[in-house]
Amino acid sequence: MLSIQLLRVEYGARVLFNDLSFTVQPRERIAFAGHNGAGKSTLMKCVAGIIQPTSGKITAPRGFRIGYLPQEGIHVKNITLWDETESAFAEAVELKRKIDELSDSLEHLDPRSSPFSECLEEIGNLELQLEAFDPARMKPRIQSVLMGLGFSEADFTRDCGHFSGGWQMRIAMAKLFLQAPEVLLLDEPTNHLDIDSQAWMENYLINYPGAILLISHDRSLLDTLCTRTIAFHKGRAEEYAGNYSYYEKESVARKENLKRQYEAQRKEIAKSQEFIDRFRASANKATLVQSRIKLLAKVERIVIEAEDPVVNFRFPKPPNSGHTVALLEKSSKKYGDHTVFDNFDFEIIKGEKFAVVGPNGAGKSTFCRLITGEEAPTDGTFTLGLRVSVSYFSQNHADELDPTKTVLETVEESATREAAPHCRNLLGCFLFRGDDVFKKIGVLSGGERSRVALVRMLVQPANFLILDEPTNHLDMQSQDVLQRALIDYPGTVLIVSHNRNFLDPLVSKTIEFRPGAKPTLYPGNISYYLEKSAADRALAEKNKVQAKAQKSFTPIAPILSKLAPVAEPSTNNANRKDQRKQEAETRNLRNKQLKPLQDELESVEGKISEMEAGQAKLTTHLSSEEVAADAQQFRETSNSLEKLTHQLELAYSRWSELTAQIEIVEANFPLPAAE
Repeated sequence: MLSIQLLRVEYGARVLFNDLSFTVQPRERIAFAGHNGAGKSTLMKCVAGIIQPTSGKITAPRGFRIGYLPQEGIHVKNITLWDETESAFAEAVELKRKIDELSDSLEHLDPRSSPFSECLEEIGNLELQLEAFDPARMKPRIQSVLMGLGFSEADFTRDCGHFSGGWQMRIAMAKLFLQAPEVLLLDEPTNHLDIDSQAWMENYLINYPGAILLISHDRSLLDTLCTRTIAFHKGRAEEYAGNYSYYEKESVARKENLKRQYEAQRKEIAKSQEFIDRFRASANKATLVQSRIKLLAKVERIVIEAEDPVVNFRFPKPPNSGHTVALLEKSSKKYGDHTVFDNFDFEIIKGEKFAVVGPNGAGKSTFCRLITGEEAPTDGTFTLGLRVSVSYFSQNHADELDPTKTVLETVEESATREAAPHCRNLLGCFLFRGDDVFKKIGVLSGGERSRVALVRMLVQPANFLILDEPTNHLDMQSQDVLQRALIDYPGTVLIVSHNRNFLDPLVSKTIEFRPGAKPTLYPGNISYYLEKSAADRALAEKNKVQAKAQKSFTPIAPILSKLAPVAEPSTNNANRKDQRKQEAETRNLRNKQLKPLQDELESVEGKISEMEAGQAKLTTHLSSEEVAADAQQFRETSNSLEKLTHQLELAYSRWSELTAQIEIVEANFPLPAAE
């Protein structure tokens, strides 16, 4: 399919990777791992054809399409959202335009003429080409992708230039998904997505028909999606036949194995050297000594590279605060006619750590600005607790840095006396290493400036931290450093993020914002929130299904009113005969509606049983050593398990619908009481 052969990229004396070779097969999901600057994005740009490698080649079949989504830097304007995303089908739109033009020209041609026949034949050929695009599904596909990524129908006619940078990246992602290239190259696709859009994207990518090359610092996404990992480290690229968690474990095992080989080789070299030194002056052993010297010279020495230093950062000791850190009472926030939330009571207690989640535009950032005191509530009151000192990080703070100062100067001017000597080490934790700390703020990228703003905030003493998407531009190592520091931090923390792996060990409460609804508090971490909110949605969906099923059945009262009236208990045989006739008609109506539902329910239950057995078998097979060691088998088994799990979820959903419908029928048509 796609072949990367002996690729080498170097910048001056620095080699990012050398002799890198691998192939990408249809439907493969490959993760690029390694710290920022190791070469992941560079390789992706090479594959996309944006930059040329120093040597080596990339080959693909003719007509093969590669789609690339960069981290940032896309800005579209002077075109509506709908027209921009519809341009993904530019070829289909052009075919339709040609067909319309030719159809108009037919009206001016003689049906018996040769030009008429030729025009008709050309229209037929173009329509055959258009059918391949399935034009009837183009509009629903555009709607589905845009709404899945968080756009509303009202956004469809808006100019793209009115959307912020994060939404611009969503527009680019929507267009890329609709183009459906044979290979998707995604560089940090979750950076600008909220938790709902990320869940939609993850499900979309699981079912994507092409191959995917992915750079992400979201462990959950990498583990769910990818079946191969290419890791970049100090000029080398190593391949691992598994997801990110597999890579982490296997890389440790490989290092341990290399250390054992190194020790064994060191002992063998020492023995040979001892033999040479002992018999070097012996004439009888001269031939053997020379032979050993030649063999020793040919030995390729195993090199153990120094491990990257693990730096643990601790926040400056925060000043003590009162028991109540922040309090909202009967608070409302409105912008004109738009209400963010209304009549909201919320209290933050000293030492609590909250996650703030919800779709973009639901009010998360507004809530943060309210809690910091940057904005006041429209109604109600906000009270900041006694001796509370707030430190707030948002993506916008990166734009407020002085472009003329260096990275180190910017951080040191905010640091306490105790923290100042550690600023350079801390910057190293957040990917500013060596001379990077002397770069001017003005030459940094948006992601680099965000990291400087984050470090600048971390060295300031505060007892209440508010962090808005702090992990967006951090690699795994930097995330781990920040996570450990926040876990040990004795103050109060409020974090806006969708990064489940980062938040789960850290937070104990989750507050969810939804447009048009009062914020909801969940007493648990992100995993608890996702499970509980999914259960709540399932219950709401069940109630909706039951209500829909209730409407689909004819009420029992009108039916019974048309039947013979129920006779009072009597010894009269005629009355008893009429009563039995009525009961028989009711029973027939009941069976007529129940029978097809019960038959389908029995069939669905049988399929569920078979699929559950198949799922258990595939899960066991996937965890076996034989499959884990074979990349092809692991990939095929993972794909089969994904498809079966999706089918099982659909079967569960249908089972719930059928059960609800059967319950309603049985309630509407009760069986007569036994005599």
